[in-house]
Amino acid sequence: MKLGVSLGYWGGQPPRGLNEMVAGAIEHGYESIWTSEAYGSDALTPLAWQGARNPGARLGTAVMQMSARTPTATAMAAITMDHLSGGNFVLGIGASGPQVVEGWYGRPYPRPLERTREYVAILRQALAREDVQFEGRHYQIPLPEGEGAGLGKPLHSTVHPRRADLPILLAAEGPKNVALAAEIADGWIPLFYAPQDDAASRERLAEGFARRADDDPRSVDDFEVTCPVQVVLDDDLEAAADKLRPMIALYVGGMGAKGANFHAEAMARLGFEAECAAIQDAYLDGRRQEAIAAVTTDMVDAIALIGPSGRIAERFEPWRESLVTTMLVTGDMRSMTAIARLNQ
Repeated sequence: MKLGVSLGYWGGQPPRGLNEMVAGAIEHGYESIWTSEAYGSDALTPLAWQGARNPGARLGTAVMQMSARTPTATAMAAITMDHLSGGNFVLGIGASGPQVVEGWYGRPYPRPLERTREYVAILRQALAREDVQFEGRHYQIPLPEGEGAGLGKPLHSTVHPRRADLPILLAAEGPKNVALAAEIADGWIPLFYAPQDDAASRERLAEGFARRADDDPRSVDDFEVTCPVQVVLDDDLEAAADKLRPMIALYVGGMGAKGANFHAEAMARLGFEAECAAIQDAYLDGRRQEAIAAVTTDMVDAIALIGPSGRIAERFEPWRESLVTTMLVTGDMRSMTAIARLNQ
């Protein structure tokens, strides 16, 4: 299992000490740097900045939101980043959720799996430097006759892509979306993943692999599972869990409406259905401290590595034996160093 440093997205302002932390992680054997975006900092700008400071590191987005850019704009960014990084860029994309897609980008959210399938098909055309032509439910390129100025024609990238097979990874939580990642993409980026769910995850991926076309040149053996994992090294287990309860409460309780929160559904599938319901009820009712308190230590423990060093070492082994190919570590330098030593 390889290690990557996960920078996520900024909070209210750029985090301090980030450059030094990334450089320290690279020195300790972390081979990749990953960023993401919500509705604040974007994924590409900080990644390019860190790539310039850490030449040779693999650079990945976990994730770029599809609704933020047209497929061809994403392809342009990927081609550019791949050249600048010397062929070390990995494109992670995701559909996000209805509140962000419709509330921030002003785009319709329904039928995300169909939209993702079309998006990836267009990306692959652009990365192969083909004349991009696509007629789908969600994307039409060029714009159909009768719309716009009527002057659109199929175009291909003026820049020669460094790699037509640049890796495309899908962020996915629901079973159907996980299977779709195995079918059409080169890797999967889970959010709330637990080693205890490894067998079920493998079944979902196997379903997608079985749907691949017979002439698909991609090898299942090369499929990546790039998983963000929070690490909190602390002799006090509860204090360690307390640092992650607010994040879990936000995603489970506030990142989506009741009945339309994919993060809550993902945690519920891990056996925490009652806990998720309580967190959502409290969060959506404005009782955020109560929602945070409703996040149990078992919930945190399932998806993160927390507690004293010996305990983390013991619980690290199931991660190494899981389907995860790259662990994207979020934590302070002490925690990152500990994981690097465990993974030697």
